[in-house]
Amino acid sequence: MANRKETSRAVVLAALLHLGIVAFLAFAIIPCSTYEEYAERLGVPADWNPMKCPAPLELPGQIIEATLVGPTGSPPPKATKVKPTPDTTPPPQVIPAPTPPQPVKPPVPTLPPPPKQPDVKDQEKVVDDALQKAEDAKKLQEEKQRQQQAEIDAQNEKKKQEKQKEIDEIFKQLDAAKAQTKKADSTKKQAEQQLKDLQNAKDDGLPDLPAAAQKQTGTNGKDSGKLGLYIAAIQNAVTANYTRPDDMPNVPCQVHVIQIPGGQVTSVKVDASCPYNASQRTYVENAVLRAQPLPYAGFEDVYQRDITFTFRP
Repeated sequence: MANRKETSRAVVLAALLHLGIVAFLAFAIIPCSTYEEYAERLGVPADWNPMKCPAPLELPGQIIEATLVGPTGSPPPKATKVKPTPDTTPPPQVIPAPTPPQPVKPPVPTLPPPPKQPDVKDQEKVVDDALQKAEDAKKLQEEKQRQQQAEIDAQNEKKKQEKQKEIDEIFKQLDAAKAQTKKADSTKKQAEQQLKDLQNAKDDGLPDLPAAAQKQTGTNGKDSGKLGLYIAAIQNAVTANYTRPDDMPNVPCQVHVIQIPGGQVTSVKVDASCPYNASQRTYVENAVLRAQPLPYAGFEDVYQRDITFTFRP
């Protein structure tokens, strides 16, 4: 519907345009005198008339009166001498013809000089530089990848160490628990041994003492009282923690022990007169250290800081 309206409007405007062109041509054909006549009839002022006829050209001189006849109806008039009237009209000013403008020549564009042929060496240098840049970029990328991998490895190693540290801590706690258990077992054994020693002392029997040619106390018969029982208890505690090597001779040996109240050993040394070698002496000293705390409860009144007992393998 809108297209039809626009088409009708375009047709009307085209018709009006053609009518205007025809009217303009009609006005252009009508002579100017007709315009003046119509304007005079309509009472239009002369100044408002856009179409004015040019005034007739008046020449100076005497007016000649003549009667026009047909071209062949009468003979030509007689020539009469007329005094020439001097022409006072200034000669028309000669207006020089305008000089046609000189044709403007279009500027001829100046072409740039042809590019110089690049040098082969320069091209090779450019190619080498490009290859070098590519190689440097590749090395840089590889270096970044190595750094990233190194960081990842370091993190993994750190995590591994932390995990190993946790495992070591767990094993350490287990070892400590085992040591405490072993120490508790040793203390229990010592207490049980001390109880047996006390019972044996009451019965006047020495079932836990090493075999000997004849019965003897811990002081080899010098003291059969409580001190002897105390030293015998120490002998039994050390013997229970002793592991005999294959080359150990069956010979008794004097052992010097320095302890504190409670039975904790601060120093142990096999006597110089002992026929044991260095390895065999170490076995004996380790047995004393493993047996600590040495028997103490019940023997406080006979406790001695520096005590010597006979060890029998």
